[in-house]
Amino acid sequence: MLRSTGRVLVCAAGALAALMLGAAASAAETLDQLYEKAKTEKTLVLYTGGPAAPWESSAKAFAASFPGLDVAVTGGFSNVLDAEIDAQIKAGKLKVDMAAFQTAQDFVRWKKEGVLLRFKPEGFDKVAPEFKDKEGAYIALTATTLSYAYNPKLVTPEEVPKSALDFLKPQFRGRLITAYPADDDATLYVFDTIVKKYGWGYMDQYMANAPKFIQGHLGVARSIAQGQSLASFDATLSTVGAMKRAGEAIDLAFSPVDATPVFTLTAGIFKAAPHPSLAKLYLTWYLSKEQQARTGVFSTRTDVPPPAGLGPLSGLKIANHYREFVSNEKLIADLRKRFEAYTGPVVNQGGVR
Repeated sequence: MLRSTGRVLVCAAGALAALMLGAAASAAETLDQLYEKAKTEKTLVLYTGGPAAPWESSAKAFAASFPGLDVAVTGGFSNVLDAEIDAQIKAGKLKVDMAAFQTAQDFVRWKKEGVLLRFKPEGFDKVAPEFKDKEGAYIALTATTLSYAYNPKLVTPEEVPKSALDFLKPQFRGRLITAYPADDDATLYVFDTIVKKYGWGYMDQYMANAPKFIQGHLGVARSIAQGQSLASFDATLSTVGAMKRAGEAIDLAFSPVDATPVFTLTAGIFKAAPHPSLAKLYLTWYLSKEQQARTGVFSTRTDVPPPAGLGPLSGLKIANHYREFVSNEKLIADLRKRFEAYTGPVVNQGGVR
């Protein structure tokens, strides 16, 4: 009986020790701990979708917080940079440490291919489940609305669109703009959300209003702010918000009738990253509560307030199935082909700077 009790105690002690070791192994490293490991790696190589300027600004803040470290940012179109990464992986010469793209399907695919590092940064538990891979292979850094945008000098408060149907009004003929839906997945999500509600006949009426198409949301916002276009239902909160804060002639509106699409900027660290500790440090820093409050868009963390002047996402009528949408390869391919039949092939006049 005593020997049996002893075995039980030994087993219990072993189980407790294993539990404690597991807890220690799963505990996220702090910024200070990661900084010590990253000091010898010097420069993070980061590929980002969209304009590089906001990331370059964040890079300066990161370098100021962690002396001796730097971030080399390559901005561009997500659907171009992802192909560059694939080529680097295939050649066994990976240059990039970490990617942050709106093409969430890339990270789903990269996880299946086993090329992403599974890492849960400090604060991982504060990120809403729908914005992260439960195993830590990728995580959404921000949630951005694709809202209405207009030039307040040219569009009166009464004329600001309230629904997608308002963009069919004659006053907007020849003065509407969006990114190409066949080229930009976030824009494709916007158009799909609209035609699901109003039918494909909407596209016939929209095209009859002679809209313009451009590569990239930066070009959309610039066209509106410069008065070349009056409005769009395809404007990113991040770009328009930054331009409005800079005093440019552009403002946002949220439809009280139609769902506002939300897309995410997803990030992941590659297993073969040349600077893995630095990548972990940057991701942990960027997802910190303090840094998330400075992005100017909605955070994927549940404990960070919305951008100044805006209510929480929960207060908006939103379409929030972007990752599932872009991960449906057959649907995406069919939609791109169908929308390209309306818009014609992509003409590269936009840009990301």
